[in-house]
Amino acid sequence: MTDERRLPDPSAAIEDLPPGAAVVLRHYDAPASERQALAHRLAATCRRRGLRLLVAADPELAISAGAAGVHLPEAMLKSAPQTWRLWRRRGWMVTAAAHSSGAIRRAAAADVDAVLLSPVFATRSHPDARALGSLRFAALTRASPVPVYALGGIDTRTLRRLSGSGAAGVAGIGGFGKAR
Repeated sequence: MTDERRLPDPSAAIEDLPPGAAVVLRHYDAPASERQALAHRLAATCRRRGLRLLVAADPELAISAGAAGVHLPEAMLKSAPQTWRLWRRRGWMVTAAAHSSGAIRRAAAADVDAVLLSPVFATRSHPDARALGSLRFAALTRASPVPVYALGGIDTRTLRRLSGSGAAGVAGIGGFGKAR
């Protein structure tokens, strides 16, 4: 997950990701021209490294950059689920943010590939958000009809607490790399 405040240029961090990983370009507050240039640059890096770039909340930018798909903020799940299904038929990966069981159900109804459920633990990105905790995260994950990735406060210390939760994987901004 990119974050324009904590890691304005995520290029170096992306170089550390293992092949097959996905990068979600957020940078919501960046000027459009800056976000577009970054998307094109990251898409090229991701293709070269065997990674998938997903552009958050901007399917037009995803198309123009040649991204592998889109990431839907939770609010976007309430509109046009048939559109997200259409993108999946085009071969795109579609993921969605979720913060509750209701959002997971909406994501499943939209036929997304995976959900990023957050915040699992206290996080610097959203310090006022109420963390789910490992037990609630595990319960939501096990009940989910789609794969769930843990997001929020994930680092080498908290990662152990997710063992046995049923998570398909983890996502993060700064827990493992250079964006501290």
